[in-house]
Amino acid sequence: MRIGELAARAGTTTRTLRYYETRGLLPALRDGNGHRTYDESDLTLLRQIRTLQDFGFDLEETRPFVECLRAGHPEGDVCPASLAVYRRKLDELDALIGELQAVRAKIGVRLALAVDPMCELGGQGL
Repeated sequence: MRIGELAARAGTTTRTLRYYETRGLLPALRDGNGHRTYDESDLTLLRQIRTLQDFGFDLEETRPFVECLRAGHPEGDVCPASLAVYRRKLDELDALIGELQAVRAKIGVRLALAVDPMCELGGQGL
């Protein structure tokens, strides 16, 4: 299939596909006229990239998953490098959740003080 068809099937733009190509994530074969051609495996690569980006992964973090698929694995998350990215992302999310919980607790104290200045929480965590 050509670039326009792949973009339409993947729900993205040809510009995005060209960008992925420059980043080495989406290889493109050329036909006799120099047009980019793709197959179903390229659509699988794109779906993997898009899913991971929907989860909050940056483009470079998708590389091990793409490489895993290109190595012939049916899923991009079965290779050790992909699993390592998953583990790092979970660690990042756990840290972020901890930070958000701390901020939430501080806001809860502020709210309690704003509603009832004589609240027994006064002075805690401020």
